[in-house]
Amino acid sequence: MDKEKTKGFIAAYLKLSRKTLKGKIRSAEEILKSCTLCPRNCRIDRTAGKLGFCKTGDKPFVSSYNPHFGEERPLVGSHGSGTIFFTHCNLGCLFCQNWTISHLGEGSIILFEELAGIMITLQNYGCHNINLVTPTHQVPMILKALEIAIDKGLNIPIVYNCGGYESLEALKILDGIIDIYMPDFKYSDPDAALKYSRAKDYPQTAKAAIKEMHRQVGDLIIDDRGVALRGLLVRHLVLPEGLAGTEEIIKFITEEISPNTYTNIMAQYYPCYKAVSLPPIDRMITNEEYRKAVKAALDAGLKRLDRL
Repeated sequence: MDKEKTKGFIAAYLKLSRKTLKGKIRSAEEILKSCTLCPRNCRIDRTAGKLGFCKTGDKPFVSSYNPHFGEERPLVGSHGSGTIFFTHCNLGCLFCQNWTISHLGEGSIILFEELAGIMITLQNYGCHNINLVTPTHQVPMILKALEIAIDKGLNIPIVYNCGGYESLEALKILDGIIDIYMPDFKYSDPDAALKYSRAKDYPQTAKAAIKEMHRQVGDLIIDDRGVALRGLLVRHLVLPEGLAGTEEIIKFITEEISPNTYTNIMAQYYPCYKAVSLPPIDRMITNEEYRKAVKAALDAGLKRLDRL
């Protein structure tokens, strides 16, 4: 913790001029006309009602929202992380624990004003941040709602809680808006990424995205309350049989991002959705598999581990 960095903290988006924010909104909305918001590059016109991989048009599509106490400790604090779960996803993970939202489309299309109101409601609950869960394919809608929420008094950090399969073009639009990036790093092996998430280019794409995120926000900064204010937090879910390629991922984080990267090595994998009939991911991981993953992180020199 650096007290000088936490003193007088102001959320990144409040430092932007309104002209700059409007320019970012226009840039994001323009992408929707030939969509390249994510690396799938569907190039369909979402403003004309066409749907690509993410099955989402040009309006906010939300499943639920609430103060969440199951996130990483620096996000939860004493009053919870203000999570907004967006419907659908730009990944196709066969083991998704939120598969009714990501695959089946559980949720409702809402107005931009309603999404802004959700942000304000979560802030009024006392949440320490606005936690955008699976936001990649809805960046333009989020930005448009954010402008409205700012006028209503929004002032807490925004968490970009994503699967790691991100477009550099979209991330650069988000530069100066997002305070906390929380990507997954799911796989180091392209074949595993293709088989389980339909994204063979996932490993190199996630590496480039996480580098850009770190360039924007740096290592995680935590205040005197133990609450995160700004920075990068990486999640890695350990999979059965070492399918995630944990050691290579840890090596990348330590050597190419920072040994001070706040990293959550997660043990809670359990077979969901299509994984229940797809060996070897049809079982939970063993204690030994998890211990091996944590040992790899410690041996690599990662200094800030959050284990769930």
